[in-house]
Amino acid sequence: MKLEMVRALVTGSASGPGFCFALELAHAGAKVVAVDLNENGLRQLESESRQTIVTSKLDVSDEAAVTSFVRDTAERFGGFNVLVNNAGILRDGLLVQKERSWIKKLPTTPWKQVLDVNLTGPYLLTREVAADIIKREIRQSVVVNISSISRAGNPGQSNYAASKAGLDACTRTWALELAASGIRVAGIAPGLVDTPLLAHISDEAKATLTDGIPLGRIGTPHEIWLALKFIIECEYFTGRVIEVDGGSTF
Repeated sequence: MKLEMVRALVTGSASGPGFCFALELAHAGAKVVAVDLNENGLRQLESESRQTIVTSKLDVSDEAAVTSFVRDTAERFGGFNVLVNNAGILRDGLLVQKERSWIKKLPTTPWKQVLDVNLTGPYLLTREVAADIIKREIRQSVVVNISSISRAGNPGQSNYAASKAGLDACTRTWALELAASGIRVAGIAPGLVDTPLLAHISDEAKATLTDGIPLGRIGTPHEIWLALKFIIECEYFTGRVIEVDGGSTF
C-alpha cells in the first residue's frame, strides 16, 4: 500500500514511537487520526504536523468510547485502511518480594490496568475498525500491533509480558481470521527504545541496559517507524511479528 493512500488511526500518539508514526505518515501524505490520553502531547503533535493530523483524547480500554469514536471518525474520513495499536502502559512490580518481615505481593490493580490498555485496547480497536473495513468493502488494509521483546518474560513485568505475549497471539489469530476480507495483521516487537518512559532512568542504569544489546545502544522511534513503513507497504506480509531490538531478543 502506498503511504499517500493511507487513512490511519494511530493510538498512543502523544509521545515516543506513536508520535513518530503519526508524523511520518502525515509527512508522507497519509491522512492521520491520532489518539491518546495526553492532551498536551496531542497538541504538540498537531503543531509539529502543521495541523494536518486530527487528534482526539481517547481511552482505548473504554469499550463504549472506542465503539462510538471509530464509528464517528470512520464516517468522517471514509473509513480507515491502517490501524496502529501502539498505546501501552507500564506498571512494573515483582510478583512477590520479601520486605524485611513481610511479603509484598503484586496487586491486582496494576495487573488489570496493563492488560486493559495493552491487550483489551487493541482487541477493541481492531474489532471495531475491522468491522467497519468489512462493511465498507475496503480491500487493502492492515492492522499493526506494537508488541515488545518483553513478551518472552522479564523480571518485574508479569503484567506487561503477559499483555504483549497475548497481543502476539492475537496478531497471528486475527491475521488468519481476517485474511479473506483483505485485512492483513502484523506486529513489531521493539527492544529498548528511547522514549519518555526512560526519562527517569539514570545514565548508569541505561548503561547497564545497553550492555545486553549487541549493537551497544538504545533504539530510536524512527527505527521502529521503518519497520512499520515496511509492513504497510509490503502487501504480502501478514501474521508475523518483526523484532527490532539491536539483536537483544531474550
